[in-house]
Amino acid sequence: MSDILTLQQKIAPELIELMERRYTILRHISHSQPVGRRTLANILKLGERIVRGELDFLKNQGLLEGESSGVRLTGEGEILIHQLADFIKHLRGINDIEARLRERLKLGQVIIVPGNSDEDELVKKELGRAAARYLLEIMRGGSIIAVTGGTTVGDVADAVPISHSPHNVLVVPARGGLGEDVEIQANTIAAKIAKKLIASYRLLHVPDNIGEDAVRSLGRDPHIRDITKTIKSADILIHGIGNAEELSISRGDNPDDTKKLMRAGAVGEAFGHYFAKDGTIVRTIHSLGVRLNDLKNIRQVIGVAGGRKKADAILSVVSNGYETVLVTDETAAKAMLNNFKS
Repeated sequence: MSDILTLQQKIAPELIELMERRYTILRHISHSQPVGRRTLANILKLGERIVRGELDFLKNQGLLEGESSGVRLTGEGEILIHQLADFIKHLRGINDIEARLRERLKLGQVIIVPGNSDEDELVKKELGRAAARYLLEIMRGGSIIAVTGGTTVGDVADAVPISHSPHNVLVVPARGGLGEDVEIQANTIAAKIAKKLIASYRLLHVPDNIGEDAVRSLGRDPHIRDITKTIKSADILIHGIGNAEELSISRGDNPDDTKKLMRAGAVGEAFGHYFAKDGTIVRTIHSLGVRLNDLKNIRQVIGVAGGRKKADAILSVVSNGYETVLVTDETAAKAMLNNFKS
């Protein structure tokens, strides 16, 4: 295929540009359907006449169907968009980047979606979709799936398709988190995934950032102790990766404490640990749920994060050696590879 693409780029580069544009249109429709022509034109920053022409072409190919509220993908369109995604990855050399990053980071799997989630909200949704597809591939009967909070893992929950038959799995929050917006709390995300899968779920109603004495006291409660034991028995963990400074601020840390954290070299955060770029733990917050030492017992640890701003944070977390899978975007992946060169 690479030889064909090379010839195409030399002889008819406009065909590749046209294919990328049509893939982008289909991708936007898949996340926003049904969507109107004018809305699409505004999102894509293309003229309405161009968008109308492209939509007419895609309808004639049987990939779209129209209704009063806009257009949506047909069954054939749903299938084609996944095939196109693989083609675009090959076109941009992303498959090679995945292999190089997998080797460098010593991971079992690296999944990269095209684009930059810092600049395009759709790319962030694609991260969620890629992670959700991988989850469906690896979960099995009796699996316990633990999920952290945050907007990126929230996108994973949004992307999990609604099941028509029950799944014999249990979904749990990996940690507490009553201080976060309710929509992106681990409890909310766990419940959403479970309901979509027609599966069971349990919740952990404790804050994520509390004092050591409070953690010890809560840990003695029979109900809390039982759910914590279940969480630590998870065989799948899906977690986000935070920027250390942003997380410290959002948790309401004293500004001086945040400055100390930055001076200590913290760049990333996960599981209540702040990491330096080389994976060294700079600071740990007290909380209940999954801790770093628990990761070695989890069959699949899936980190989901993207964007150039997160590149250092991702490296700091995956350097701990417990990660199994990384789902990231093209921009973050390239930045991480460049880091190894410097």
